[in-house]
Amino acid sequence: MTSTWKEKLRGAMPPAWAEEIDAFETQIVLRKQGKIEEKLFAETRLRRGVYGQRYDNGQRHDGVESRVLSFPSGELTKGPMTMWDAPGMMRIKIPYGKLGADQLDAIAELAEEYSDGILHVTTRQDVQLHFVHIEDTPDLMRRLAAVGITTREACGNSIRNVTACPLVGVCSDEAFDITPYADAMTFFLLGHPDVQGFGRKFKIAFSGCKDHACGLTNFHDGGCIAKTKVVDGKTVRGFEFYVGGGLGSVPYPAKMLDEFCTEEELLPTIQAVSRVFAKLGEKENRSRARIKFLVKKLGIDEFSRLVREERQNLRPDPRWTAFLEDLHKRDEKPMKPPGQLPAGPYPAGFEAWSRSNLYHQKQKGYVVATVTLPLGDLTADQARALSDVARKFTGDTMRTTVDQNLCFRWLSESDLVAFYSALAAAGLAEAGAGQITDVTACPGTDTCKLGISSSRGLAGELRKQLRLVDAATSAASESLHVKCSGCFNSCGQHHVADLGFLGVSRQVGSRKVPHFQVVLGGEWTHNGGSYGLAIGAVPSKHVPEVVTRLRDRYVKEKNGTETFKDFIGRIGKKQVRAMLEDLMKVPAYEEARDLYSDWGDPREYNIGDMGEGECAGEVVAFAVMGLAAAEREVFEAQLLFDDGKNEQAAERAYKSMLTGAQALVRDLNPNIGDDADEIVSEFKTRLVDTKLFNDPFVGPKFAQMLLRAHEQKGKEQITNESTQHQLEEAQLFVEAAYACYQRMVQQRNAAAE
Repeated sequence: MTSTWKEKLRGAMPPAWAEEIDAFETQIVLRKQGKIEEKLFAETRLRRGVYGQRYDNGQRHDGVESRVLSFPSGELTKGPMTMWDAPGMMRIKIPYGKLGADQLDAIAELAEEYSDGILHVTTRQDVQLHFVHIEDTPDLMRRLAAVGITTREACGNSIRNVTACPLVGVCSDEAFDITPYADAMTFFLLGHPDVQGFGRKFKIAFSGCKDHACGLTNFHDGGCIAKTKVVDGKTVRGFEFYVGGGLGSVPYPAKMLDEFCTEEELLPTIQAVSRVFAKLGEKENRSRARIKFLVKKLGIDEFSRLVREERQNLRPDPRWTAFLEDLHKRDEKPMKPPGQLPAGPYPAGFEAWSRSNLYHQKQKGYVVATVTLPLGDLTADQARALSDVARKFTGDTMRTTVDQNLCFRWLSESDLVAFYSALAAAGLAEAGAGQITDVTACPGTDTCKLGISSSRGLAGELRKQLRLVDAATSAASESLHVKCSGCFNSCGQHHVADLGFLGVSRQVGSRKVPHFQVVLGGEWTHNGGSYGLAIGAVPSKHVPEVVTRLRDRYVKEKNGTETFKDFIGRIGKKQVRAMLEDLMKVPAYEEARDLYSDWGDPREYNIGDMGEGECAGEVVAFAVMGLAAAEREVFEAQLLFDDGKNEQAAERAYKSMLTGAQALVRDLNPNIGDDADEIVSEFKTRLVDTKLFNDPFVGPKFAQMLLRAHEQKGKEQITNESTQHQLEEAQLFVEAAYACYQRMVQQRNAAAE
């Protein structure tokens, strides 16, 4: 009897994975029959890596090219889209970024057959396919499982993809190769019962060293930095173990849980951390449910005590140390002997590419070659071409990167010219990997339901413009990192960029204008060592000029090897703000219509959501002035913070929230006074209890920032870290106040009609 393709695949899949996929397929059927409620099914599909995605009349705007999908007439105009109405997104876990040629081929085939033919590499080393129908996802999962890839817990309240530096094992500065440890942790935690009760997601990163960007452990829920020490004359391996880091709306630096967690204790320690988080982490209020809030609430000392106590209560598990019996199981072996770069002449572009896209391994005669993927995208044909390149030159040594690129390790230097020529033939020989032109971006308004501004559109435009500068300026600024997020969630990692941009919107008259907050002072090195702060919002179309002015001044005035972060600290944010003040202004619609649309989309930004009414014009103008005053207060608070005046900065940040709340309340109650208790009470009654202030996507999260700040005023110890958190929260509250005001205007105009 002839076997079906599903039966053939079942033999290639781990049995447990096959059963899970069968179960998910059954759940899809039951949900369509109404036998499983949507809330439960949503968490189920998220844990299988299946997301809903945003639609805009079937049009996706990339900033590089538009991809138009065809749907039956009227299909996308029947109200809010769901997973059942139109395709969604499939996230594919690539543990620590490691990919083989057969795996890349399989994903390319799936992209072509079930998606729009594009593979997207994310800032967590995953691969995403967009425009995938939910009914097709079990078959995708089976074909992925047959080549050793799972989508389980790629999303949802789970342990997300474990990430790692793509240079581990070949880096000259690493303590040791963390690959076997990242691999062991990935599959130890996958489906583990102790990680199923989280209130929110949990992200883990590994780094082979402390000084470089590497694994960016500083902003992870759990971070492990390789370390060795001598005990009784013997060198032993371990990790600096960190917890409680995170970006999101308010970034937190990770806290050291253990200065030296031995390799034997690595897995039981993460299990104990997971149990503490599952037991004590917030469950109801999702905005406070990440582990960073639990660590802050308890303090790192108490959290550490609880982890140690939990560790003692764990039942022994042979998997804790089984992987240590063969740490070389995952070692990569070169396909070719080491060599030297042949003499020229070289193909056009080769020398520029080799300067920026190569890393010389500690193993002499080999390099790591990075393939630059514009905005993290490559076509199915390009993916297949790269699989062929891997089979010819390096074997299964590919690694995706958090910069949304793809590395080939163990490339013999003697093959460099041929390797480059193969990339050029596939249209993938662009130089500048990891440099200023290699702009990182989240999906933004293209496909993300939380997107406010077009981060991908902006990133595409910045890439184009930054490649046009003269050679001297390019060389002097090439080390800068530019990162764009479409909303406050920092999926584009804007907090740790030299130049970061965060999507927001502003109301100008009766129209909305896409904006980006300019975030400066972040540090990419030292594992994402410090976070930048927003200094003000500019219209989206003005952002390229912002980058030009800041880059040019940095090139002209920097002291020797001074970093951009130190340069900004030296000249001060007040000077920076003055440089950009004119770009923050928005002329009337009739004078500058271009500002009222976003990158990659010629239509007016959200014009369909806003009415043209002129009712309550004077009151609206007062509210706008109040919100602008609140934004200025945040900036003044930042200047105080930069001067080390934490108490004054915290007070000013609180005042900015109070000013923003007062502006909104006065729009509803002109008799409101200046008393803080009265403002907060009226704010709660008129805007929080009525849910008018609630963000459509995150609920009362931002309102709670003011209520909490007011309640805790004068009670909490003011530190550098707590002040930075208050500044971040104040900025977010003011942005939320702007958004609330836009909804109030919209409701008022709708009522007037």
